[in-house]
Amino acid sequence: MGLRTISIIVAGVLRSTILLAQDFEVAPVKMEFDAEPSTSQTRVLSVKNHGSQRTSYTVSFADFLPSSSGERNILPPNSTKHSCANWINVNPAFFELNPGEDIQLQVTMLVPGEEFGSAWCMLYVQPTREQTSWSADKQLAAGITVSGRIGVLVYQSPKSNQNYSIKVSNFQEITTTNDTQRKFSAVIENLGDKVTHCKVFLMASNTVTAEETQFPPQDFEVFPKLSRTVELSLPNSLPPATYALAIIVDYGPRFPLEGSQLVIEVKGDTRVTVPDTSTIKPN
Repeated sequence: MGLRTISIIVAGVLRSTILLAQDFEVAPVKMEFDAEPSTSQTRVLSVKNHGSQRTSYTVSFADFLPSSSGERNILPPNSTKHSCANWINVNPAFFELNPGEDIQLQVTMLVPGEEFGSAWCMLYVQPTREQTSWSADKQLAAGITVSGRIGVLVYQSPKSNQNYSIKVSNFQEITTTNDTQRKFSAVIENLGDKVTHCKVFLMASNTVTAEETQFPPQDFEVFPKLSRTVELSLPNSLPPATYALAIIVDYGPRFPLEGSQLVIEVKGDTRVTVPDTSTIKPN
């Protein structure tokens, strides 16, 4: 099977849709809106109390800046260029649940006019407990303090925004003497204006026999006008030979696969790479 005819079968969903913490549950953990400018859209967020006592909960928001390593730098709401925290209304935003009780929160996204790009934020659900007034957190309502919280990713991008574009660069081996498997890294750049879900995997093609071996994919998200550095390990199961090793990025059936390759030799414990700067762009 050649790179130009490759198809990918996804056997399961890797993303969790429920989070549990502090004896309560929130689902889903990611909310995606596709409302057009000057329109609204409502999604449902479920919260369930698994604890043994009646508990009060509150909803809050934060912004975040994604990094090239995938980490999120949490910031105050409405403090970043791509924030949608101020566009969201949650009903109810403060509620109480008895043990075993659940509630369906109405989360409404109201997109301002002329906002045709992608935006995102964090929505937090957190239990509260009463305090005496002298010990209350001054940043919160009097007599209330916040304990452990669950964060929900919120994404908004109009359905009419179809600006997807991914580029792969800097594919290289990064194996060190302490590694038990050969490791490779690459930079995935999002040149478009959509938060893009990518499946990234390695494929090794024997340069003599043309036999190909595809390795399991990993899931990554890349944010608009940002890049993500990904690292992949090559299993030790390849027999000795010279291979064209390709990193492949699949970001949807409507788009061509993106990738890059280099030539490697597998020969016992010898680790040799011969760079090939060509970029793979299957049809």
